[in-house]
Amino acid sequence: MISETDFIAQQYSTELNQGSFIWSAPSNIALVKYWGKKQDQIPANPSISFTLNKCKTITKLGFEKKHFDKPSETNSTFSFDLLFEGQPKEDFKPKIQKFLERIEKYCPYLKNYHFTIDTQNTFPHSSGIASSASGIAALAMNIMSLEKELNPSMTEEYFYKKASFLARLGSGSACRSIRGSIVVWGKHQEIEESSDLYGVAFSSEIHSNFNNYQDTILLVDKGEKQVSSTVGHDLMHNHPFATQRFLQAPENLSKLKSILENGNLEEFIKIVESEALTLHAMMMTSMPYFILMKPNTLEIINRIWSFRNETKIPVCFTLDAGANVHVLYPENNKIETLQFIKDELVGYCQNGQYICDEIGFGSQLILEN
Repeated sequence: MISETDFIAQQYSTELNQGSFIWSAPSNIALVKYWGKKQDQIPANPSISFTLNKCKTITKLGFEKKHFDKPSETNSTFSFDLLFEGQPKEDFKPKIQKFLERIEKYCPYLKNYHFTIDTQNTFPHSSGIASSASGIAALAMNIMSLEKELNPSMTEEYFYKKASFLARLGSGSACRSIRGSIVVWGKHQEIEESSDLYGVAFSSEIHSNFNNYQDTILLVDKGEKQVSSTVGHDLMHNHPFATQRFLQAPENLSKLKSILENGNLEEFIKIVESEALTLHAMMMTSMPYFILMKPNTLEIINRIWSFRNETKIPVCFTLDAGANVHVLYPENNKIETLQFIKDELVGYCQNGQYICDEIGFGSQLILEN
């Protein structure tokens, strides 16, 4: 079993003065939700997610070795410039600084370089889609590309596991955006090689019903989160229903594992919608308490239920910790479901905005030089 110490970089076989990489990393949507964490971004319960395809962050990492004129000068600080869509973005820098501080133990070479981080999203900024997962994952992939240049003997398996490990330290769900169309994060006895330290690709053969599964994201509210994920997770520490929730999640993951193998869409819908509502129930019953759904969120849910009852098309919803609705459905029901969305649901979206996406495959290297 891999431990945290296995990810501490020891020594490097090559010198590297400058260069750059470009990686993309997708957002993901949890089917069994992670809500509540322990120290060092360890999840209180296992989770499983669909990796998305089109909603992603593209990040270029340029690096240049620092040089000092005096022997007394040392690499005592992190040095980086941060650009968002080509423009300086100072308000993003504290999050990156904190991420680098968290991973320094495992990547001691970071203070040897000045970095230029240039990042952009394929989805609208401030659209209410969580970008921290895709953003941190893309940065982690770039950092691991640098480490692999310093240590070319690194195996591909180690490369991806450490990338997921590092991403987790920046944003828990980011570890599920590294590799795989369906990813499990958190130790679970039925999931091969599952770990609290990093995400692993779902190892079983996935039923054809879930091939190219569709996710249309309805942007109900594009405003800032009413409560940050960090605050929300912390509220689970003294939550009156936390113990039962932490028992429920692995049970639901066991059920979903079988469903993904046997293709039972009716049971898939039950688990996924129940998990979404449970997540919001946890927030509504914490202290302080939050209602993150909007009236339009509830209207959309009710219309999805009516449409499913009338047509028997296996369309369902899930939610993140916000008001937006992810509409999930098989690819062979795409035409009629999109027509339903256009006819009945778009009116409940802010400025009529929605994004059509589907299951993807994780991070991708775009350029290295």
